[in-house]
Amino acid sequence: MPPPTKYITPMSPDGRPIAVVPWIVRGAVAILAIWFFFSGFSQVPADSVGVLTRFGKYIGTVQPGLRFKFPLGIDQLDVVPVRRQLKLEFGGNTSGATNPDQISVKPEVEMSMVTGDLNIALVKWVVQYRIDDAKSYLFTVREPGSTARDAAESAIREVVGDRTVDEVLTVGRQEIESETLLRLKALCVRYGLGISITQVQLLDVHPPQQVQPSFNEVNQAQQEREQAINVANGEYNKAVPRAKGLAEQRITEAQGYALRRVNEARGDADKFTAQFTEYMKAPEVTRQRVYLETMSEVLPMLSRKIIMDERTGQIVPLLPMDLSKVGGAK
Repeated sequence: MPPPTKYITPMSPDGRPIAVVPWIVRGAVAILAIWFFFSGFSQVPADSVGVLTRFGKYIGTVQPGLRFKFPLGIDQLDVVPVRRQLKLEFGGNTSGATNPDQISVKPEVEMSMVTGDLNIALVKWVVQYRIDDAKSYLFTVREPGSTARDAAESAIREVVGDRTVDEVLTVGRQEIESETLLRLKALCVRYGLGISITQVQLLDVHPPQQVQPSFNEVNQAQQEREQAINVANGEYNKAVPRAKGLAEQRITEAQGYALRRVNEARGDADKFTAQFTEYMKAPEVTRQRVYLETMSEVLPMLSRKIIMDERTGQIVPLLPMDLSKVGGAK
């Protein structure tokens, strides 16, 4: 049998034994104290705040920086990114996403939506939001991220269900985004999630693959219809102004002609009135003057002139005379 083990007791220089156990205890206590002190510090990033709880009770919200908390489960510091733009994706996932609430678990199910005319549209969309109240975000609901996803999906399905598939695929996208944003904001306030929705954006909207060719034909027909309408509007815009301009020209010409005829009639009436006034003063002289003026206008238009003298009963020769020249020689 082996000899018994001999334990050597450390001795001091004066020959007295040294107590080893108390020094070990002191060293362990010192190490625990140092670990307790340094393990109580936590770093809060610059884009976040820390929500401090003690035994599960809310103590306060701390700002970014190095913060101390009691370890061993006494205090807990939850970091909430209040200064970061967060995103919820529906129908697809971005690689490298750090926010677990951002990931779409069932993209095919989230994309499929029923429209108001009982058709199916596949909608891929995102929601961007910020955390306004870190305390409400952590303590109002159990899973704020999942609740926000459910609220967003409920809001957009309600909006899409009020519209036809043509509106969803074409002209109604911006209206859907705006109305969904308003409804989702109201739901977040109602649930007290502590978040503010900044944007709702539809990334891709298309019909199911089985009916894609039919929708393409419909879209092509709509484009051809719009093209025909645009061509017709172009012809209308060219023809109508031209017709209006021609009508205004004709109206202007008619008004000018009417004004000219009225003025001429008034001039003739004034001339006749003046002649009648002179006639009343000297009827014979006026009658003779009118006769001579009339003959001076008529005779130049006759190519052959024959003058009969009733007293002689023969033809009187008439020399060709230009009465206008004769009048001008006076």
